[in-house]
Amino acid sequence: MKPRSFRALIALVLLLVAAGAGTYFWARMKTPNPAERYRTATLERGDLTQMASANGTLNPVMLVTVGTQVSGTVKKWYADFNDRVEQGQILLELDPALYQAQARQSEAGLASAQSQLKLAQANDSRTRALFKQEYVTRQDLDISAQAVAAARAAVAAARAQVDHDRINLAYTVIRSPVSGVVVSRQVDVGQTVAASFQTPTLFTIAQDLSKMQIDSSYAEADVGSLKVGQPVIFRVDAYPNRSFKGVVRQVRLNPTTQQNVVTYDVVVAVDNPELILMPGMTAYVDIIVATRQDVLLVPNAALRFRPAETKTRQEAVAGDGAKGAAGTVYVLAGGRPKAVGVRVGITDNRNTEIVAGELKAGDAVIVEDRQPPAKAPSGPGMRLF
Repeated sequence: MKPRSFRALIALVLLLVAAGAGTYFWARMKTPNPAERYRTATLERGDLTQMASANGTLNPVMLVTVGTQVSGTVKKWYADFNDRVEQGQILLELDPALYQAQARQSEAGLASAQSQLKLAQANDSRTRALFKQEYVTRQDLDISAQAVAAARAAVAAARAQVDHDRINLAYTVIRSPVSGVVVSRQVDVGQTVAASFQTPTLFTIAQDLSKMQIDSSYAEADVGSLKVGQPVIFRVDAYPNRSFKGVVRQVRLNPTTQQNVVTYDVVVAVDNPELILMPGMTAYVDIIVATRQDVLLVPNAALRFRPAETKTRQEAVAGDGAKGAAGTVYVLAGGRPKAVGVRVGITDNRNTEIVAGELKAGDAVIVEDRQPPAKAPSGPGMRLF
């Protein structure tokens, strides 16, 4: 063999060896170690609390609206925002001039009616005396008696009018119906209020701000797990680093439907001894539905994980009583994901309770596949002729 041909043969062999080695190492790099490809989490035992969350509004338990039964111009007010008032305390006065005049007019009418009654009674007495002497007829006697009865009725009507006008005059002084704190004052001096069709609102009084309630709306999917007496934890924006406690007082039966979404009003009783919670604050409510202690916990990410090699399918969620609902997690077996069936209980949206299955504390379950999914071809390849 010529030296040139021998050298070409050696170069070709070396090239083939290099290509084979490159292919081998490229394949090794293309297929990562299963321990590096899959991210796992170790199962642990611990406590778990399931909560139902919603937003609500803080309100006083008893909120009284104070109005007026008569129209008039505001003459003076005696209570302002945040003032503490007692039952019967004067809150506001309307200009009484018109009602004082009406009261004096009705009192004059009563006096006139009473004088007419006296005259009718005197005429009746004379008529009866004359009737005994047969100077007048029975008809004259009846007319006299009827005049007395009409005069008495006129007196009663005049007295009722006096009572009516005196009551209206008394209504020009607005008094607090309860003891509490003034939440709002909606009128000012010189303002005219009209009570012709409906009672205008003058003040709003919270009877006791140390006892409040949260009115929250829960979806129908959560209502089935809510019961009176369940403990509640809530937060407000005014105190972001502080949690407050309450208790479910009422789950109201009256539904609210908006855009085909059905919700129910859940009332939470709240103690406010420091008086720092104010009416109208937005409350972020968590109702404690269930608690478990020292149970096996699995991350929810493990329950959602599905290997790329398998088709995505929805797991069964129908439970069988105390055994819980069905779920599937994956563990590494021989370098490949292996499905393990479990029964799950309550969840806190991060971890879920395992109530039955072959897993135990210390087992590692897959929560993520670090290898990106293979890209599908973008289109047909070029045809070669």
